[in-house]
Amino acid sequence: MRARFDYMAAMLDDPTTKRLRWRAHHRGTKEADRMIGGFFDRHHQQWDAQEKALFETLLEEQDVDIMAWAIGTQPVPERFQGEMMIAMQRLDYLPIDR
Repeated sequence: MRARFDYMAAMLDDPTTKRLRWRAHHRGTKEADRMIGGFFDRHHQQWDAQEKALFETLLEEQDVDIMAWAIGTQPVPERFQGEMMIAMQRLDYLPIDR
């Protein structure tokens, strides 16, 4: 059975990936940690260097903005429009508490 959160994941080899994981999971609020960190956990293994760079740029934005773009309450800026944001907007990477 998979744990709700994978905070104790095996160490990642790539320093960039380690840094991105840390930043994705330590946003400042539980909601942002779950949304942004959960998205990273689900998708980062498929990313190439360009996609990692885009995600790193996304992490520079305010959590409330990222979350608003993901749930569709604010328009996505052109620089973040594309496959990554479409995947983030699916929200299928978030565990549901029961």
